Amino acid sequence: MSCQRNKVAIVFGTRPEAIKLAPVIRELKARTLFDVSVSVTGQHRQMLDQILPVFGIVPDADLNLMTENQTLSGLTSRLVEALDRYYSTEKPDFVIVQGDTTTVFAATLVAFYHHIPVGHVEAGLRTGNMNAPWPEEANRVLTTRLAKLHFAPTRAAECNLLKEGVEPSRIVLTGNTVIDALLHAKNQIEANPPPIDGVSDSPWFAASTRMVLITGHRRENFGEGFRHICSFRLSCAFESECPTPCIRHHRTDSQKHPFDIATALSPIRFAHEACACHFDRFRRNSRGSPKFGKAGSRHA
Repeated sequence: MSCQRNKVAIVFGTRPEAIKLAPVIRELKARTLFDVSVSVTGQHRQMLDQILPVFGIVPDADLNLMTENQTLSGLTSRLVEALDRYYSTEKPDFVIVQGDTTTVFAATLVAFYHHIPVGHVEAGLRTGNMNAPWPEEANRVLTTRLAKLHFAPTRAAECNLLKEGVEPSRIVLTGNTVIDALLHAKNQIEANPPPIDGVSDSPWFAASTRMVLITGHRRENFGEGFRHICSFRLSCAFESECPTPCIRHHRTDSQKHPFDIATALSPIRFAHEACACHFDRFRRNSRGSPKFGKAGSRHA
C-alpha cells in the first residue's frame, strides 16, 4: 500500500532566490516522500532565466509577472492575485520561500490566507531598520510573523528569531544554502568557464592577472552611494598595481554616469551585469572582493 506524498510548492521570482533554493529543490526531489512543484513568479525575468539552466531547474509553473518599470505596489497586487489562483489550483500541503523579496512576502501572505504552512529559508536576517534595506527588511520581518518553519543560516539569525518570540521548536539552524549552490556549480564552472562578452578576451582577465573585484547594486547605493563606490574604486586603482573591475548589477543604467567617469580616469574596467558563473570567474581572478550589498546579510 503506497502512502500519499506531501505536495510541496517552492515559489521564487529572482536570481538570488533561485540560486539559494536550487540545493533545496534538488534534495527534496530526491526524496520519495515529497511531490515537489516549482513555481517562478518572474519578478526578475532575464536574470532568473539566466540562472535556471545552471542548476537544471525546470519550473512547473511560470507566472511571468514582471512588467517594464514595475512598481512595488503593482508587483505585489499581481503576485497576490496570481498566487491565489496558483494555490487554489495546485493545493500544496506546504510552501517554501527564500530570502526577503516581494515574491517571498506575497507568497507567504497568500499561503496564510489559504491556511498553508510556509517554510522560510534564510530566515532571521535583520538590520533593525525598516528603511535599510528597503523594502527587504519589512518583507523578511512580515514573513517571519506568518511562516510556520524558519530555516536560519547563522546563530545570529537564530537569536534574532528567538528575540522576536519565535518558538525554538519552529527554528532550524541550517547554514546558508548559497554555499551548497556554489559547491554544486563549482565543477561545472571549472570544466566549462562561461565566456563574458567584451571581458573574457581582455589581457587583464588572464589567469595570471591580479585584480580587485567590487560590486554594487542595491537601491540604497543609488545616487550618493554609487559616487562613494566610484571614489573607492579610484583609490584602489591608483594605490595598487591591480586592475579594478566592477560588476554592474541589474537596474543601474540610470546610475551609469559616475562609473563612466571613474573608468575614464583610471585602469578600472567596467563590466555589465554578470550571471553567477561569470561572477565566480571574476572572484577566482581577484585578490579581494569588497561588496557593497545587502544589509543584514553578512554571516560573521
